[in-house]
Amino acid sequence: MHILNRFSLRTPESVELEFTLAGIGNRALALCIDYPLWLLIMTVGIFLWSFVSEQLIRLLVEWSGDADSVDLWLGAIALLIFFSIYVGYFVWFETLWQGQTPGKRIAKIRVIRNDGRPVGLAQSTLRALLRPIDDFPFLGIIGGALIFITAREKRLGDFMAGTLVVVDEQSVKTSAVEVSEQASAVASILSQSADVSRLLPDDFAIVRDYLQRRHGMVADAQRAVCVRLTQEVRERIQMAELPDSISPDVFLEAVYLVYQNQSSF
Repeated sequence: MHILNRFSLRTPESVELEFTLAGIGNRALALCIDYPLWLLIMTVGIFLWSFVSEQLIRLLVEWSGDADSVDLWLGAIALLIFFSIYVGYFVWFETLWQGQTPGKRIAKIRVIRNDGRPVGLAQSTLRALLRPIDDFPFLGIIGGALIFITAREKRLGDFMAGTLVVVDEQSVKTSAVEVSEQASAVASILSQSADVSRLLPDDFAIVRDYLQRRHGMVADAQRAVCVRLTQEVRERIQMAELPDSISPDVFLEAVYLVYQNQSSF
């Protein structure tokens, strides 16, 4: 375990993001919450499968006359269903909740990619498939040891999926986004003239992080990042030109407002 567990990532847009690695204590707390929930879902699944399989056995035995073969097939299907529940619990929540399960949300940690972006379906699935090696007794020693000795406190699933587990610090973000009055006026025009919904959540996160951190940047670097980010956002929302009366900063503030308003519906 590393005492100095804060680290910074620089995005391709030259926006620097700072994170705190989630230690083994926070991760263990999350699992102590997730596993009982998973067990509850599994228990419900077992009861449902017991009822369904009983009806299937009757029908299939009458149809095939081979009870042993029917039991074998239904046993294989049951294993597949329960394995899907085990993997699906983590994949479902981490994909929909941007790297969080119920346990991670309560423990205030989340999974992100190595470049700081939210995890996707592929990363969450790979982590879940390797979870038995990292978490189960005896085998779980491997996962715990890796978290202790590696620089980024990764288990095997994190190494294979290219992910990190960090402390979720959204509630204490560096600063609020300051929006000018001009940006509010531009936002109403922008919502009619451009398709801001084409922005991905990752794109919006970069715009938000820039707006939060711009006042702490060196002036020349701030202007360069702003111009480049404005160009990329215009291309994404298919806006050909930026009127001379609108500065790149005001444009990004307006995009931020429009995206937030659209996401709230």
